[in-house]
Amino acid sequence: MQKTKNRLFLLLPITDTRLVIWARALRTFGYGFTSVLLGVFLTDTGLSPLNVGILLTVAALGSITFSCVMGLYADRLGRKRLLILSALLMMLTGMVFATTQYYPLLLLAAFCGTISPSTNDNTPFSGVEQAILAQSASTKRYTSLYTYYNLTAQLAGALGGLLVGISSVLSPLGISEHMSTHGLFALYGLLAGCTALLFLRLSPKAELPLEQKYTQKLDKQDKHTQLLYKPRIRRVVILLLTLFAFDSFAGGLAVQTMLSLWFRLHFGASLGSLGMLFFGVNMFAALSLIFAPYLTKRHGLLKTMLVPHFISNVFLLLVACMPTYFLAALCLLLRQSLSKIDVPARQAFTAALVTPEERTSTASFATVARSTAVALSPLAASTLMVGPLLALGLPILLASCLEIGYDFTMWQTFKHVTLPGDTVLATSTITIPPSKVPTMSEIEILPSGDAPVLSR
Repeated sequence: MQKTKNRLFLLLPITDTRLVIWARALRTFGYGFTSVLLGVFLTDTGLSPLNVGILLTVAALGSITFSCVMGLYADRLGRKRLLILSALLMMLTGMVFATTQYYPLLLLAAFCGTISPSTNDNTPFSGVEQAILAQSASTKRYTSLYTYYNLTAQLAGALGGLLVGISSVLSPLGISEHMSTHGLFALYGLLAGCTALLFLRLSPKAELPLEQKYTQKLDKQDKHTQLLYKPRIRRVVILLLTLFAFDSFAGGLAVQTMLSLWFRLHFGASLGSLGMLFFGVNMFAALSLIFAPYLTKRHGLLKTMLVPHFISNVFLLLVACMPTYFLAALCLLLRQSLSKIDVPARQAFTAALVTPEERTSTASFATVARSTAVALSPLAASTLMVGPLLALGLPILLASCLEIGYDFTMWQTFKHVTLPGDTVLATSTITIPPSKVPTMSEIEILPSGDAPVLSR
């Protein structure tokens, strides 16, 4: 185990890699407390669970929109530029939640910025960050690198969850729970601002190399050379993203915000106890990640993705069946001790399945697929969290059953797929040295708009 940890630290010689990992950790530290606070904060202001679900759905729709922009334009307009813009929008969202309770304005801020209902990073940042990390390592190191990327984030999210209990610490000083909650959302905005500063320091190496940006193709009719810049999404990737969306919809029924709301309504749990519970939940999830490289090396990416994920959802099924807060919390902790092992393996599987120039678009559209599903699940979960359905824990039961179905479908679909090496390129692609790449003044857009053509 110590050898594995040492290898993880050796994977960080590149400044851009460190910056991306630190930025993810800062962001997830904010998600750690806002994801627990969000549902409770909104219900305490008089909103119904349905309105909370609508706001989370709008937030997910915003992530979908900006993830599409990232996937289509980040490599063309600049990864660094769009990462900074996303961080500034996230900062604005935090400040709006810190200063107002006006519901339409909260909806607008949730759509334009980033407010996550869990420590999972289904946000516009993740696709571009994963492409930058994959660009800095060989295929064999993907799982270890993504493990470190997710491990630091999960640890930061666990520490962030502890801040939820700050209201009980500040109340003897005359600071109300209402004031401390708004203060935490202001802190969330400041963390986003720090993330923007980290992205500002990214070097040109974080961008897609010029020799991979373009492909050349000879037009048989016009006998001229077209210079193509168009990310491809192959059928096998579309199938993979569809399954990821299904998995995300199921997981969205039991995201941290909904779980904290269920514990609050079903057991009457206090904010302090919820903060401690989700600190433990995120800590267990973080520690589980260190086993991913070992399991991948021993059993392969697919089994590492699916077997721990299946067992964790059996424990999630038991959460809704427990009669007391203690037993339900224990089952949730056991669930989280296995639930995140699949994340670095999943990211490595996706990165290894495509060519380097496809990674940003594929990772971003994976985020889109997952965010699209997450946009629907909080609304569905909130409608199931009323009356006798609340006592049954129906959203949690449904989430676990759907997740188990995903595991079986994923195995049957991809068990015979062989991953290509990271140096395998499409046969139609040739390398263009940076000195030969034309300037924008030499490129003429075709009437179809699909591909630029080199002016003669």
